[in-house]
Amino acid sequence: MLAAMEHVTFAYTDVPILSDVCFSLHENERVGLIGGNGEGKTTLIRLLLGELSADTGSVFLKNGAAVGYLPQTGGLQSENTVYGEMLAVFERDRALLEKLSAVQLQMERADEAQMRVLGAQAESLNKQIAARDSYHFEVRIKTVLNGMGFSGKYEQKVATMSGGEKTRLKLCRLLLEQPDLLILDEPTNHLDLTTMFWLEDYLASYKGCLLVVSHDRYFLDRLTSRTLELERGSVSSFKGNYTKYKQLKAEKIALLEKEYEKQQEEIAHLKDYVDRNLVRATTAKSAQSRVKQLERMERIEKPLPPPPPPRFSFTYRDRPYERVLACEHFDLCVEGRTLLRDARFSLIRGQKCALTGDNGTGKTTLLKFFLSRDARVVLGKFVKIAYYDQENADLDPEERVLDCFWGKHSLLTQTEARKKLARAGLEAADMDKKVKSLSGGERAKLELALLQEQHGNVLFLDEPTNHLDLPAREALEEALRAFDGTLLFVSHDRYFIRAVATDVALIEDGTLTRFMGPYDDFLASRKEKQARESAPPERRPAATGGYRSREERAQEAKRRTRTREIEARLTELEAEEARLTAEMTERAADYAAVQELYARIERLRAESDALYAEYETLI
Repeated sequence: MLAAMEHVTFAYTDVPILSDVCFSLHENERVGLIGGNGEGKTTLIRLLLGELSADTGSVFLKNGAAVGYLPQTGGLQSENTVYGEMLAVFERDRALLEKLSAVQLQMERADEAQMRVLGAQAESLNKQIAARDSYHFEVRIKTVLNGMGFSGKYEQKVATMSGGEKTRLKLCRLLLEQPDLLILDEPTNHLDLTTMFWLEDYLASYKGCLLVVSHDRYFLDRLTSRTLELERGSVSSFKGNYTKYKQLKAEKIALLEKEYEKQQEEIAHLKDYVDRNLVRATTAKSAQSRVKQLERMERIEKPLPPPPPPRFSFTYRDRPYERVLACEHFDLCVEGRTLLRDARFSLIRGQKCALTGDNGTGKTTLLKFFLSRDARVVLGKFVKIAYYDQENADLDPEERVLDCFWGKHSLLTQTEARKKLARAGLEAADMDKKVKSLSGGERAKLELALLQEQHGNVLFLDEPTNHLDLPAREALEEALRAFDGTLLFVSHDRYFIRAVATDVALIEDGTLTRFMGPYDDFLASRKEKQARESAPPERRPAATGGYRSREERAQEAKRRTRTREIEARLTELEAEEARLTAEMTERAADYAAVQELYARIERLRAESDALYAEYETLI
């Protein structure tokens, strides 16, 4: 056993946080710790680390066990360079290698007597070096730094880096230190998809015990083999990863409810017998035995339902035309740096597109470009875009929560405003708080409540699941799957992307590539491409994207020409439909004319639907 808690209770100023908590962690285990926002996960970790003392009970940590902790915030602080900071982890290894080198130099000039002593020293040093794998410390440093996205930044000063980069660097150092117990609190928060996959593969072979706090279900499913759930101050242990935990939790609740109901039926039956027979002389004795049976019975408490998750619902009033957004042959530049070159992008009504790419490739910038009034961005008729900003820039930190929401939707009554905030997961006590005092998850719920009230038929979402706990993420997924409008969203939550997206757009190496199909197919194609690129040249399959034959170039030119023809015709059809609709309104009293106009509109719509079907095959 590496660490344990036995009957631990803890409270902040008489507010109970943990109650009779018992669990243990064993060497080489992979454990996920989950629980809602504010349940006390950070408090539990601080008790394990010895930063807090339990009110009652005991916290055990194996003697000599090294513990490494990555908090959500608070990265590496250093005036050293990136490589120099990692090098500091291996001071012992470098000292052993230097000492061995010095001994070997002495052996070159030693006599026979000295040689025996120096040979023994060299043998001892070689054993220590082999045990620590000291010869490969530089390879380990480069492997971790490159995998975590720091290739080319070895000589950059740590102090000049962003908060997210400093947090990633702290994780790099922890991975190189290899503590016996590695505690990671939301380790994927500052990682792009490429780095997440690398980290999962690296941690899969980690030799110590992992305790992971994460809202990334994909990450938990790949890494963990046991799940600790913190709910209402108590910890329950479930075998298996997050998906298995969900199944076992549902089965446990169903079993507890069944046992409770069975006991209640038995109690009711015994009480009924007592009520009917206690006053009768002939049956009083047997009734008294039923009374004693009731008194001795260990009562099963009624199972409490899990805390209700938020409820989201996205609706709109006007249905837009089929083509929601189109933007052709555009460059995307920021501060003199070109993020995209000669890109093209379109959205058809009902599509739910996930915008992916490594950090810094321009995903948020692209969303904001589509929101701008740039002439190159063409929006379809009746399109209304609602935008979720991950930075919550539209929230006034000094406003009360209720005022912030109600002020933007003043036609609502105060009761209606409170109900809508409560549906989004904000409690009555939160209404009078200032926005700046809300947690990240609470601010996200406020932002989503505001988003719902915009009634956009097109939603642009920038990292909507950041800071949300697992029940809130699942509620948001359910609402977005039910939404029959159009969606363009940025997210690093792979579970969320898989559940919601109908297709994927990838920003990579200055290009924007569209993948029409589910997220799992997109990932499979990416892995296949990476395997192809990493294979030795002689084993690579024939390239399909380099040299193209004359016929292939002709087909590509034909496709582009047909795409432009369809787009031009769709614009004509939309204008004609609008003109006929207006004429039909003017001639509403003329039944025969209205019928003729309606028939013409139906023919236009049929042609439009056929063209859109063809258009989707071309893009």
